[in-house]
Amino acid sequence: MTMICFRALFIDQFSEPNTEDEDDQLTIGDQEVSETTKFKYLGSFIQGDGDVDSDVNHRVQAGWKKWRAATSIICDKKFPEKLKGKFYRVTIRPAMMYGTDCWPIKKNQTRKLVTAEMRMLRWMCGHTRLDRIRNNVFRERLQVANIADKVREGRLRWFGHVRRRSQSAPVRRIEFLTVEGKRGRGRPRLTWEEQIRRDFAELHLSEDMIYDRSQWRRRIKVQDT
Repeated sequence: MTMICFRALFIDQFSEPNTEDEDDQLTIGDQEVSETTKFKYLGSFIQGDGDVDSDVNHRVQAGWKKWRAATSIICDKKFPEKLKGKFYRVTIRPAMMYGTDCWPIKKNQTRKLVTAEMRMLRWMCGHTRLDRIRNNVFRERLQVANIADKVREGRLRWFGHVRRRSQSAPVRRIEFLTVEGKRGRGRPRLTWEEQIRRDFAELHLSEDMIYDRSQWRRRIKVQDT
């Protein structure tokens, strides 16, 4: 998790390509290691440019894989909708949210998660977009909160865990690292820390709340409707 948190904390750092020693070949023992723009680590994709597009797509695919494996249950009209909603909450949604605690997620990436979730919920209720039924109707029937809000909850929960750790802990020392390099042109990338600041403003939170676990849990909790 530390490596993923490192990516999240420094997502805005230095996307300019390094042309120095570009012909050097990395070897481990006698084995040459090929260059890649992304790799998978502990179930999450780490991109060379610091973005999370690959991880978002992978999480959506993981959710659909779980959903398709259970279509005989969650699309069966004989099963109560509340039971279907519970199955989604404990099986499918966790697959879609794995690793999202450390994502500095953009609006278009959030839309991918929400779109996939709503398509699943509609089909679980036997409807499609053509029926023109509001999203909130399906959420209430299945008792499922918006996945975007649950991602924010997980992000703030992880932030609380990090801040309550000693400053000597590896996950805290990462906060004080300085990465050398050149920042690319254009608008700075959204960082995990900036995302947290926005969450604080949206929910009217303050850092002193973090150290009271019960209070923090209540303030960030998103109830499934």
